[in-house]
Amino acid sequence: MNSQSSAEQSLEALQDIKRMMERSSRFISLSGLSGVSAGVCALIGAWVAHGWITEYYNRYLEVHGYVESERYGFKWKLIGLAVVVLVAALGSATLFTWRKARKSRLPILDHASKRLAINMMIPLAAGGFFVVGLLYNADWYYVAPACLVFYGLALVNASKYTLTDIRYLGLLEIALGCVSMYFPHEGLYFWTAGFGVLHIIYGLIMWWKYERT
Repeated sequence: MNSQSSAEQSLEALQDIKRMMERSSRFISLSGLSGVSAGVCALIGAWVAHGWITEYYNRYLEVHGYVESERYGFKWKLIGLAVVVLVAALGSATLFTWRKARKSRLPILDHASKRLAINMMIPLAAGGFFVVGLLYNADWYYVAPACLVFYGLALVNASKYTLTDIRYLGLLEIALGCVSMYFPHEGLYFWTAGFGVLHIIYGLIMWWKYERT
């Protein structure tokens, strides 16, 4: 009886050590609801953008051609919408992650979170410069594929420093971005699927797996 109790205590001690090592090397406060909120923001943004695009093309049919000043302004209007969606998604994701960290009594800013941020920002920064280059050269068709691919690479690169499940989301984003390269006129739909639908599905799975109890 004593030997069994001792074995159980040793097992619990090993599990405690494992949890401590995981907390010190990985940022585990990432909330599944962060993914859901980011996905909802993306869906709302896509819905607004779809309405604007439909209105713009109806205007194009009315005047039998593009008005250059309207076209230039419309591009910046879409860029502004993308910035608003990004800020809203990051803000809501940060809020839910902060709430989870507070509930778990874990710091949101520690060595692991800094490594996570750095390794995620490298592909995102490269992707940002690449997308700006596309916009500068008026090559709008491949903006959505580039966003999906570089974002997926950022998730895969960051998965070493947080929940490994995020790696699968990254791989799906990369695959979706590669497929969308062959459907350049459907970029908004692929963008919606990647940043909206996949985020929501991933977030719900993570919440059910790690936070439901």
